[in-house]
Amino acid sequence: MAVYTDVSDDDLARFLADYELGAALSFKGIAEGVENSNFFLHTERGNYILTLYEKRTRPEDLPFFLSLMEHVAGRGVVCPLPVRNKRGSALGHLAGRPAAIVTFLDGVSVKRPSALHCSALGAGLGMLHLATGDFGGQRANALSVGGWRPLIEAVGQRAETLAPGLFDDVMGELSALEAGWPRDLPSGVIHADLFPNNVLFIGPAVSGLIDFYFAAHDAYAYDLAISIVAWCFEPDHLSLNATKAQALIAGYEKQRPLSVAERAALPLLCRGAALRFLATRLYDAFNTPAGALVKPLDPVEYWKKNRFFRRISDMAEIGA
Repeated sequence: MAVYTDVSDDDLARFLADYELGAALSFKGIAEGVENSNFFLHTERGNYILTLYEKRTRPEDLPFFLSLMEHVAGRGVVCPLPVRNKRGSALGHLAGRPAAIVTFLDGVSVKRPSALHCSALGAGLGMLHLATGDFGGQRANALSVGGWRPLIEAVGQRAETLAPGLFDDVMGELSALEAGWPRDLPSGVIHADLFPNNVLFIGPAVSGLIDFYFAAHDAYAYDLAISIVAWCFEPDHLSLNATKAQALIAGYEKQRPLSVAERAALPLLCRGAALRFLATRLYDAFNTPAGALVKPLDPVEYWKKNRFFRRISDMAEIGA
């Protein structure tokens, strides 16, 4: 499971003594997630999620993430709320790591989302973008187009062990995206990682958006592209389910209509979204921390998705 740091019973008890949550009744690692150590925490006061932030999460970014969740929750977006300790802080330290407790949300993530799920997700993303419009925090997106080249070059020709031709093809695509990337689209704080495992549902309705630890300033339409790439492909990763993509975009536009420029940029942004996750998965395939009980995800999946969108010049080609 995705737990990098163990927490002893004594350390947990000392940590919880700083909160008004009572004693821990149960405490269990959560398998999902690849960046941080997450635990399900049941105390005398209820259910929570405890996160230990690992070395890839910069401590100086944590106040941004936590205050963002508080901000959007105050504007009607259902997301985890940070729990403040007796000193009024949402951030503490546990087992040598920065740590925070957030409220637990009911719901499940769906492994095979339907068009109804995609429509609800699109509406939730649109609501999120509207809610972040007046958020005052600032954080640049280190994993936007300028951050992909160092990750890919760090792997280099080792990428060929995963798929012949992968490295040279990806480097050519990277150069094309760097040259053509749109710079003047409507922007603000985006989630930047809204995969199916980061959205909770009760039936077809969204019951919560979670895991805001990649949130940053970038183009809103890029966030939409990430969701299209993550939610709308068939299991072979070679073809897009047009019905799901149409539903996701329509759901989004019920909350926040796209501009002409945003719609025109979507195919290129989808190529970039696929390359972003290819780059980080490729890096992780060769740099997973020793002893981490998590299996690196397949980067080739996103190479396939990227190549699909190279064939699309207009979203009208998929009826969207």
